[in-house]
Amino acid sequence: MNILLLNGSPRQGGNTQILLDHVLVGIQASGKEAELLRLAEMRIAPCTACGVCEQSGLCALHDDMGALVEKIARVRHLVIGSPMYFYGLTAQAKTFVDRCQVFWSRKYVLGQESTDTAEQCGYFVGVGATGGVKCFDCARLTLRYAFDAMNRRFQDEVVVQGVDALGAVAEKPEALQAAFALGQRIGEAS
Repeated sequence: MNILLLNGSPRQGGNTQILLDHVLVGIQASGKEAELLRLAEMRIAPCTACGVCEQSGLCALHDDMGALVEKIARVRHLVIGSPMYFYGLTAQAKTFVDRCQVFWSRKYVLGQESTDTAEQCGYFVGVGATGGVKCFDCARLTLRYAFDAMNRRFQDEVVVQGVDALGAVAEKPEALQAAFALGQRIGEAS
């Protein structure tokens, strides 16, 4: 499988999930397969800044992140979805990003990763209750650097504002279509 979607929302069946489901349907409509995982269902501890990854390229913590790191290294397309919490990623998504320090160490400290990001892409699906013009700025910046560490370029996004109540994004057909179209583009590029 060449495409991985990560849902960073702690809310099951919420707006982020609905959008990611539409991305997945778009991928499948293009004839490709993808895997969708909920970070809230995984056991991922916070980074302890122990420095082991800077010496070995491996994380000292043994939890679900180890298998996820290996999976991410194999996929061409990575989609990260998150609602905005105080204009940033959720704790689940940010904990995942912080544990991507292992990728950063491999690339920038140990020189183990190629710097060619032409083939590997990262995508962002974001949902925010507020209509603030900077609603997604912090998440975008965080993910740009995380994708760089994972040796992929920030390729595209679908972000939806003014959505808070459970399932409210289902009332925004333009957002659902944008998510589906993103999935089609990802599928066609894989």
